Amino acid sequence: MDYLFLTLRVVHIGAGIFWVGGTLMMTFFIAPTVGAMGEAGPKFVAHLVRNLKFTTRMSVAAGLTALAGVWLYWIDSNGFQSAWMASGAGTGFGVGSAFGVIGFIFGILIGRTTNALVNLGGQIQGKPSPEQAMQLQMLQRRQALFSRVTAASLILSVVFMSVARFLVF
Repeated sequence: MDYLFLTLRVVHIGAGIFWVGGTLMMTFFIAPTVGAMGEAGPKFVAHLVRNLKFTTRMSVAAGLTALAGVWLYWIDSNGFQSAWMASGAGTGFGVGSAFGVIGFIFGILIGRTTNALVNLGGQIQGKPSPEQAMQLQMLQRRQALFSRVTAASLILSVVFMSVARFLVF
């Protein structure tokens, strides 16, 4: 029994569930709720980011998913050398990983935007100034775009990786 392979699969799938699940919950449920909460929204996000370390935990999960995935691909492809990479499974995992990389990159952008929103929220006392309101709206639009791209990319990554072993070209 190959314990390294099994361990890598558990890490890849387990961390991936946390990463994708957290992204989908944040994109489709938490972010819209925060937007509807008015003045309490930024406090909620600040608590989520600062106290619960949400962005850090998501970054760790994304990193573990990616590292374990690259290692698994390296094992299956015999060091990125074999014809397996051109097979249906190799292509499916490759396409899935490309979507995962897109999700990873946009996830970094989400983290940076979230931190900028938290910092801006900490500067606002009462009603935001016109400049702060404009900056807040710009950051929120950017955050929404990055979140949709990340969610779509990760959904496609999961789809391709879940069917990769069954693809025939």
